[in-house]
Amino acid sequence: MDGWKKPVFEKYTRKELGALRVHPPDRAVYEAVLRQWDRIAKPLDGLGRFEKMTARIGAISGSYRFDISPKAVIIFCADNGIVEEGVSQSSQKVTAAVAGRMGRGESAVGKMASQNGVTTLPVDIGINGQGGIEGLLDRKIRRGTRNFLREPAMTEEETVGAVSVGIDLAYDCKAAGYKLLAVGEMGIGNTTTASAVTAALLGCPVEEVTGRGAGLDDESLLRKRRIIRDALEKYRLTEAEPLDVLCTVGGLDIAGMAGVCLGGALCGLPVVLDGVISLSAALLAERIAPGTSEYLLPSHRGKEPAAGRLLDALGLEPVIYGEMALGEGTGAVMLFALLDTVMPVYREGLDFADLQIAPYERYEKC
Repeated sequence: MDGWKKPVFEKYTRKELGALRVHPPDRAVYEAVLRQWDRIAKPLDGLGRFEKMTARIGAISGSYRFDISPKAVIIFCADNGIVEEGVSQSSQKVTAAVAGRMGRGESAVGKMASQNGVTTLPVDIGINGQGGIEGLLDRKIRRGTRNFLREPAMTEEETVGAVSVGIDLAYDCKAAGYKLLAVGEMGIGNTTTASAVTAALLGCPVEEVTGRGAGLDDESLLRKRRIIRDALEKYRLTEAEPLDVLCTVGGLDIAGMAGVCLGGALCGLPVVLDGVISLSAALLAERIAPGTSEYLLPSHRGKEPAAGRLLDALGLEPVIYGEMALGEGTGAVMLFALLDTVMPVYREGLDFADLQIAPYERYEKC
């Protein structure tokens, strides 16, 4: 990955992104994994959604004898110009401060990843600061986005460049031998960008998908919602194409995560989603290249109100309901740990033949 030099926005254009085609995972392998679960001595569907989740991983890998290690989480760090409008309690200085800790493995996701043997790949895709941060991959497109209440957050070239960064990183991880990938983010103001993207893509009322983020009071929440509503009306975004929504009110971190989702679908690498910001990126990726969502795994349903709407739109159902809102990829790393707990049962569990008893039979539902 350190060999990256050429500006990625020279590799893709709007037209090329629009021409991406995603082939569905192997349905025969999916069914084979489920049949293997049924042979294991336990109640049918005894491990619930984990059985279908592992079947999806197998289908993406192309084999019912699949592995999920090694694993990595890519964390995109970027600033958002909309912070100028008072949509967050914190200033942009917090982004760089947390990113620095992330580069040293000292942030929340670093601690959790270390505990679970997961590689962290923090990326500076748009921190508002000069120079690099030790421990971060330097893929900076620009020093934060513009204030979207006044002008579009990014140019088309910047947006496509950020998406391309994510696609390239997914391919790099595939080449490096990673079997399972996750996305995360760090950037003050990004629940505002995620809410704006969600409201535009789903055509739903801003109030239904805009929460308090890191802890806004009532007055600040009303201002945040008004700002998003004004932007949607100003740019007529409910009628816009997905890439234009991303350019106008999105963030560099969202664009990078959308790129990872697309890259994972194109190169056959399962991608675990984190919280609401990554879910908005996933929906963008699905709208850009339909079928991408079949390569995505949901980890948790966070407490931001947009989470449920986005999961429904993607047709995904998570397994963790912890009312989390930490970000960084922490929920995704939690799912990694749960999958590691489940996989030995799939690979090594006693089957009914070992116990010399008849297996359970499936019957048609009435």
